[in-house]
Amino acid sequence: MKKKLNAKFMLIAAIAIVATAACAIVLFYSILIEQIFDDLKANAHVVAMMGSGLEQEDDLTESGQNRFAGDGLRITFINESGEVLYDSEGDETAMENHSGRPEVARALLTGEGRGMRRSATSMKHTFYYAMRMEDGNVLRVGKSSDSIYHLRFRMTVLIVLVGVAVFGVCVFFAKRLTKRIVLPIEKMADNIVLVDEGEVYEEMRPFISTIKQQHIDILNHAKMRQEFTANVSHELKTPLTAISGYAELIASGMTNETDTKHFADEIHRSAERLQTLINDIIKLSELDDESLKLEFEPLDLYELGKNCIAQMELPAEKNGVTLSLEGDSVTVDGNKTLIEELFYNLCSNAVRYNRPGGNVTITVGMEGGRPFLAVRDTGIGIPEEHQERIFERFYRVDKSRSKSTGGTGLGLAIVKHIVAQHDAQIALKSEEQVGTEIKVTF
Repeated sequence: MKKKLNAKFMLIAAIAIVATAACAIVLFYSILIEQIFDDLKANAHVVAMMGSGLEQEDDLTESGQNRFAGDGLRITFINESGEVLYDSEGDETAMENHSGRPEVARALLTGEGRGMRRSATSMKHTFYYAMRMEDGNVLRVGKSSDSIYHLRFRMTVLIVLVGVAVFGVCVFFAKRLTKRIVLPIEKMADNIVLVDEGEVYEEMRPFISTIKQQHIDILNHAKMRQEFTANVSHELKTPLTAISGYAELIASGMTNETDTKHFADEIHRSAERLQTLINDIIKLSELDDESLKLEFEPLDLYELGKNCIAQMELPAEKNGVTLSLEGDSVTVDGNKTLIEELFYNLCSNAVRYNRPGGNVTITVGMEGGRPFLAVRDTGIGIPEEHQERIFERFYRVDKSRSKSTGGTGLGLAIVKHIVAQHDAQIALKSEEQVGTEIKVTF
């Protein structure tokens, strides 16, 4: 990943440097050309102000020509017909007619002209500026481009060197930037929980935060599964140990008829507890399956409440608890099996953790335009410090009482899953020695 990011950064830097250098060379060259013509124009005006006597015989001497040779300028006087009257670098008598030269023709027509071409006299690439003087003759000033090309070469070399230096700086910062971008990802690979969101770019923070939260959720989920496995092993071990111990005593023949009956009852009770525990574990596994597709249908909560009371009559009578149903018929879309399981688990807990002579009341109805069911008891209640964890798997407030009453510690965990499957909300109100109310709103 680092290599790819570095390569892309360097490619972008190289393209930007080359484009900038090319534009700079073109711009500099165009400015230079314009400056040369401006200089030639200024020189032409200076020569014109000195007078046109240069074309006279007394100035057409070798010394007169040398007056302009030192400054690199070529001075030429041409009459209206194109005949060369004077040239500072050549024999004007041997020169052909110049009326066809672009800069001369333009000067005769408009007053001034310019051109850039290879000179037939000096055989050098030359810049020309021509202007028509008051007497009608044309003054032309030329300058060889050799020094211009040399300057352009030096400028190109300088731009290339600067470009290489800038590219080196870009490579340096590209590596630092790549390292800084990749660093949080490398830290995530080591331990995402330790990544400080303040050390990464603002644009990456939502990504880092989401991944971190997902990682924490996965860790928590894995921890919960580990704890669940350990709890399952422990919970299964208890009834199995009891069954094995009692069966061994009976098989040894060391028990009398009364003891044998007692041990058989204990084996039966442990087997029932084991079966209940296994059923609850299977139910939780099914609810944990994300691919599980539930069939929903309109359900009357009041009718399901009646069925629940009928189902719980014997356990309630055994514990000396009175069951009652309040409210009116109200319909919700739900899975019948799961909603029945929801009623049963809530009522079963309310009866199991109640006291002799206590009451369990099921209420169904509408509140705020939404259907709800509530199960209220007059039992022992739940201490406030335990209320947040009461829906966790195998969590018990009073472990000894829970086991003695046949509880598996999974009932409310199943309730929580069923509520989640129906996109409902669950609320708990409880006070020690007063009672508990659990309310589910659809």
